[in-house]
This record gives sequence, structure tokens and C-alpha cells, in this order.
Amino acid sequence: MEWQTASMMPSLLQLLLLLLSTSFQLGLPMSSEERHRLRNQVVEMFDHAYQNYMDHAYPADELMPLTCRGRVRGLEPSRGDVDDALGKFSLTLIDSLDTLALLNKTAEFEDAVRRVLTDVRLDNDIVVSVFETNIRVLGGLLGGHSMAVLLRERGQHMRWYQDELLHMAKDLGLRLLPAFNTSSGLPYPRVNLRYGVQGPETRTGTETDTCTACAGTIILEFAALSRFTGDPVFEEHARRALDFLWEKRQRNSNLVGTTINIHSGEWVRRDSGVGAGIDSYYEYLLKAYILLGDDLFLQRFNIHYASIMKYISQPPLLLDVHIHKPLLPARTWMDSLLAFFPGLQVLKGDIRPAIETHEMLYQVTKKHNFLPEAFTTDFRVHWAQHPLRPEFAESTYFLYKATRDPYYQEAGRTVLENLNRYARVPCGFAAMKDVRTGSHEDRMDSFFLAEMFKYLYLLFADEEHLPFDVEDYIFTTEAHLLPLSLSTAPRSQSPPAGNSTVLPPSREELDDSNFDWTCPNTRLLFPDPAFPRSLREPIRSAVDKSCHMAASRSEPGLGRAPLRARDFMASNPEHLELLRRMGVSLIHLKDGRVQLVQHATQAVSPVAAEDGMRFMQEMMELSSQQQKEQLPPRAVQIISDPFLGRVVLTAGPAQFGTDLSKSSTGVQGFVVVAEPYSGCAELSNAALVAGRIALLQRGQCMFAEKARHIQRAGAIGGIVIDDNEGSSSDTAPLFQMAGDGRSTDDVTLPLLFLFHKEGNILLEALREYKEVEVLLSDKARDRGGDPDGQEGDCTAEEHDHAAPSPSIPVDQSQAITREPDESTNKEPPGPEEKSGDGDEREEPAEDGDSSSPSIDSLLADWKEDLEAFRQMEKDEL
Repeated sequence: MEWQTASMMPSLLQLLLLLLSTSFQLGLPMSSEERHRLRNQVVEMFDHAYQNYMDHAYPADELMPLTCRGRVRGLEPSRGDVDDALGKFSLTLIDSLDTLALLNKTAEFEDAVRRVLTDVRLDNDIVVSVFETNIRVLGGLLGGHSMAVLLRERGQHMRWYQDELLHMAKDLGLRLLPAFNTSSGLPYPRVNLRYGVQGPETRTGTETDTCTACAGTIILEFAALSRFTGDPVFEEHARRALDFLWEKRQRNSNLVGTTINIHSGEWVRRDSGVGAGIDSYYEYLLKAYILLGDDLFLQRFNIHYASIMKYISQPPLLLDVHIHKPLLPARTWMDSLLAFFPGLQVLKGDIRPAIETHEMLYQVTKKHNFLPEAFTTDFRVHWAQHPLRPEFAESTYFLYKATRDPYYQEAGRTVLENLNRYARVPCGFAAMKDVRTGSHEDRMDSFFLAEMFKYLYLLFADEEHLPFDVEDYIFTTEAHLLPLSLSTAPRSQSPPAGNSTVLPPSREELDDSNFDWTCPNTRLLFPDPAFPRSLREPIRSAVDKSCHMAASRSEPGLGRAPLRARDFMASNPEHLELLRRMGVSLIHLKDGRVQLVQHATQAVSPVAAEDGMRFMQEMMELSSQQQKEQLPPRAVQIISDPFLGRVVLTAGPAQFGTDLSKSSTGVQGFVVVAEPYSGCAELSNAALVAGRIALLQRGQCMFAEKARHIQRAGAIGGIVIDDNEGSSSDTAPLFQMAGDGRSTDDVTLPLLFLFHKEGNILLEALREYKEVEVLLSDKARDRGGDPDGQEGDCTAEEHDHAAPSPSIPVDQSQAITREPDESTNKEPPGPEEKSGDGDEREEPAEDGDSSSPSIDSLLADWKEDLEAFRQMEKDEL
């Protein structure tokens, strides 16, 4: 019978884990005292995040930890598709329900359930993501229901519970069902919770495309809902969507694309990988087999998995390919969402590649403190954000579960310590806006509480510390807990509705060989305890050697590493001499551009000529990637009491003055508002400004002129605050402040730019505490003031030179465009936009105070939290 496969899965998994754990005796085990300390620290960190959400944000969907308030959709600037997860249904509370239960917070769990039943409405006139609402809200309600039933059956808690969360889950499921009303069975990506997808009042239903993961990550929650309630309609729709995706796979490569047309079934994006856009589709095929016991899901997963390992896996890398030409790479970088894949490979039983890919991810994490949102094949930052994603912690837990290797507990300790050291703020944990600088973003997504703390707690917890046996449950992609006992629940055998034709699997596809490599894995048990370490060490070395600063190769005759394109500055005489030695000529064009041309015969040696060719190639790559790569920002870190370095503001650099990327210490000092605030005249409060960092308002004159005025007054640095009310680094691109059309060599202090929102945070702090000390640097430092990164780390390329224009491959020449001066445009230009010529000035700013009262309550609730924080510092850190 089908259900027997799933009902046997816990014992089979336990057998696999037992066999593996006896074969991985590496290193000294972590002491019980240390595990106890780390487990308690995980609980304390969860309390810090959850309680700040309840105190400052509830009933809003999410907490904004920098401004200590709730994120309410429609009241904050739109973040695009990210906001589709918010439905005014107290998202973070629902997403945290089964985390409370797992962490033995029974009283808090019971209180949270009562709040959900009393306060949460699901009939809001709001358009939400079907995918996010399914995994976070429906999954959260079902996970909460599973925990409530467990506690009720034990007789001590939740005895009043009458399946109310399940009733809410069915109500929500019915509200999501209209999205599946398509000819293909694939759901619309969005749905209006009140009106569905039909009619003008829905404000949706016109989309034609959805991602593969969006349509293929439904089955666990919908099947669980059907089996909990006895209503087969939900499972039928989820199965129909999966059937259609399987039918539309590329038959030669057996891969699926990233985006598909929900009506025609045509692939819109034909790149295929295991990261963003596809990830949880593969995850749900395997987990649907584990939960539901249907062999068809395993058979499909195995066929996909074989193709993944054949085309996408290049150990330890996982690189996207084209589905029709799977030997052709689709891109040269990886996104952080693929970090879940080693954990899935553990469930599959394929441990070796899981170890290899996880080790690569771990080394990248150690280089940047967090896993960047995307990174290149040589492990450099491609997208610098890190929204506190839990996928790496998830894979770390599953690898520890399979191997019992204490190495993975140490990896978990690294995750935990970095969260506390770099992401913790007085009102919770803030996402990293840029892992290179340590700057924060005012967001704490609900998945942080739903997933991160579960996996970290399980990593350090002994069985006696768990309120139930986790082997009796399957984790959804949001880490919600669904009981494996659902495999015994009846389901409807009716065929899927609709007119899509689903081809039955061929005899070859159902061959027994497709069921190899399932748990327990008898082919890949490592008899040598040192074998996992032997897999990890070459990967660690490969990541280390990717840092060119650590390379031993030197420029002939100079005794140092060759010039890299990312470091080149056209005004640096030493760089010009290095170019000459490499046979590269620099030509100044009339329009202000600088053109580079290489002639290999003019190089001083064949090696230098090779370096010159590499330099030109790097310059062309920088040019081609310019549209995609972000401008490396700078950081303004508030280090005085009570902030203690916990608040980091994203700042834009200047093209003149001190280059903070080349300073190991940054510039530290107390801030003072310049008078006049514009900084466009000699300062009347020069005595106060001397030895301090001056705050200036944007407008009325050039940036360089402001810098000269505060420098003459004796300032050690300056921060220009945007006068465009409401501007924020969350919604506007950073840009470099340009000079004034003449030499700026006389400006020797650092000048940084803050948008209006970030600037007001600093001004509010100054109004509240009078004496505020900040650190201006290329990246945030730890609370002790030491650099948080080691010299030679693989951080992103710092493009302090003017941005290169597209290259000319025929003669390998390269034009580099200097940034012009600040324009009269009130909106900040993007990284590549010109901002006027040297003769232009900004229009005078309007009269009146430019400070915005919109965040007057920024620090109002911090004092109580800061007292608790100081006590925590003494007790824990």
C-alpha cells in the first residue's frame, strides 16, 4: 500500500543516520555544557526577536527593527514583489507558532494561538502572493494546529482547543483556490484574499507568468489540509499543478525552466538550476513522497536529480544551465537560496556532494560573515544583501543529523555568533543591506523566526530537550511541521479536474533503478573517518586562493601582485606606470573619457603582457557587469552609548577626499550640525565643528564646496544628508558624489552621503542624546572597534575609479567615463547616470526645516530594550 512507504520513513531515516553517524567520528565532540550554553543562547535570541515583534510591531505583519515599528503594507514605501508576502494577517505571529512549541515555550504558544484566533482576519481586500501565503500562513496555521493537537492529547495544555487553527487554514485554502482556475492548473502568482482573481475589484488576475517554485511548492500544505479536513479538493489542485510541470519538463535534459506561462505552458525563462525560482519544486517532490507515500513523486524526483547531478552540479558548485542546451552555462554566479540543496541531498542519501557544496557555502560565509544573496564562481560578492536567510543553517542541521560530525555544530556556532555580532540591534535582528560594509536594512522577515531558530535549536539540543520526536514530522520549505501520520489519512482518487493531459510515466521511467539512492543509502557509507575532512580541505583551499590579495604571484620587477582592474585609478601615477609595463596605453579623450589600449609588444616582458591582457579582460568584464553590479557603499556606524555599534546606516561615497576602502580604521568622531546647514559658506560654528564630523544638507552648492568649507573649519569628516524628503537607500540606488569640475586633491577628509531616511535616524539620535559618536568606514566594525573582516577577504571589488564604458574587443581598448558633477536633479542619479557639468549648481533649497518628523518615535521605545540589552551583554556576551 502507498502509505506504508511513508509510514516507514522515520525508521529508515533513523537507520541511515545511525549508520552514517557510526562512520563519521571526526574531531572532538562538543561538550554537553557548551551545547547547553549555545542552545540557551538560541532561545534567548529567539526571545529577543519575537518579543520585540510583539512589543513594537504586532499586529502588523513584520517588524522593522531599526525604527522599532511594524511594517504595514501601504503605509511604508513599496518594496515591489517582496511586499506580496504581507496580507495584514499578523504574518510573523502565524509563522512563529510551531517554533514556540519546539522551543518548549508552551505558555507563549497557547497565548499566541489565542491571539491568532481573536485578532487575525483572512478576508482582507489585499493582493498577496499565492506561494508566500501558502508556505508561510497556511503552513504556519497547519504547523500550529499539529502542535496544538499534540499538546491537547497530552492533557496538560490546549485542552480548550477545538481545531480552530485548522478551520482558519481551510478558510485560507478556499481563498487561495481561485488562483488555480487556469486551463493548465498552474496557479496565478497572486490572488485577492477577498475577491479572488476575477473582476476589476481583484486588482490581479492579469499575470501570465509564474515561477516554477511558485507553482510547484503547494503539495505539502494543500495535501495536509485535505487530509486533515477530509476535503480532497486542495490536494487535487496541487497534484494537477505538479503534473503539468512534469509534463512540460524538457524531455531530453529532464530539467525545468525558471519561469513558465500559466496558460500556454511555454517556458518564459529557460535557465535551470536549484536556486531561486526552482528550488522548492525539487524539494517538494521528494518531501511529498516522504509525507504522502506516493512512489510517483520519488520517481519524478529521481529523474530530475540525475539530470541535476549530470548538468548543474559541478562540485562544489551548482551552476544554472539552459534546459535545451544543458552543457551550456546560463550564468557565472550562484544565489544563496541554493544553500538548501545539501540538506535535500542528505534526505536523498547522497552525502558526498552535500558535504562538498556545504563546505563551499561555509567558506563563503566565513569570508563575508553571511552568505551574500549572490556570489560568483570565484566566491566574490555579486549581490551584497543578506535578509537573514536560514537555508545554510538548514543544511548544516541535516548534515549534522546524518553524520554527527561536530564540525557542523561549529558551523552552526559561526552562524549564531555572526547573527549576534553583526545583525542584532536593540529592537530585534536587522537584515544586512551589504555584507561588505555591515550596513543594515530595516527588515526582519517572518521566515527568520519560522526557520532559523528551529534549525539552530535542533543543532544543539539533545533528545531530552525536545518536546516531541521530530522524526515523526516533515519540515516544509518554511520549516513548518507536518506529521508523517498524514500518510495514513484517506485521500480522493478522483482524476485531476481540467482539460490538461498528463502523460503516464513510461516503463523505462518506472524502472526499479530509479529507486536507488533512497534511504538508507548503502552505497556511500564512508569507512574512513577522515574522508569527510579530505573532501572539505580542498574546497577550503580553493576559496582561500580565490582571494587575489593573497596570491603569491608578483609583477616582474616590482615584487608585488599585478594591478587588478577593480583597483585601477586613472589619476594614480603608480597605476599609470604599471599600465605602461603591461603595454597598456592611456588616452584622454576630448569628451572627458579615458581610453585604454593594449599592445602586447610594448610590454616589458611576456609575463607583463599576459598581465596586461588579463587586466583588459577584467576591465571588459567590469564594463559588461556594470548594469548588474551595485555600487559598493560605505557605512556610517553609530558607536556611542546606547547604540554601541548596533546601528549601521548605508552611505554613498565621494569621488574625492579620503578613500575609506583603503583605510583599516576609518574615521571616528562625534557629529555636529554645520551652520549654515547647507555648508555652502564659511561656517559660523567652526569652533564646534573642529575635530568633529559635520552634518550637512544636500543642495545649494557642489559637494566639493561643502567639503572644503568644513575642512577649513577643522572637521575630520562630513556627512551630507539628502533634502529630498522620504528618500531611502531601500528604494533609491546609491551614487557617488562628484567633484566640481576642477581638481579636488585639496580635499583630504572623507565625505559620505545619506538618504533622507537614514539621515533622519542620525539626526534623531543627536536630538535625543546630544553627544553621538559615529565611525565612517568601508564596512561596519564590531563593537570593540576592530575590523570585522580579515585582510585578504574576498569582498566585492571597490570601484573607486570612474566606471568603464563598454569595451571594444577588436583592439582591447577600454573607455572609462569619469563621474561629472552634481546636477540640479533632485532625484539621486543611478550609478551610471551623469549628474550635470561642472558649471551647474543645485537650485536653492526651499525654506523651512528639512528634517522630517516621520520618525520622531524612532527611539521612543528603545530605552527599556537597551537596559535589557546591557544586562544581556553582561550575562551572555
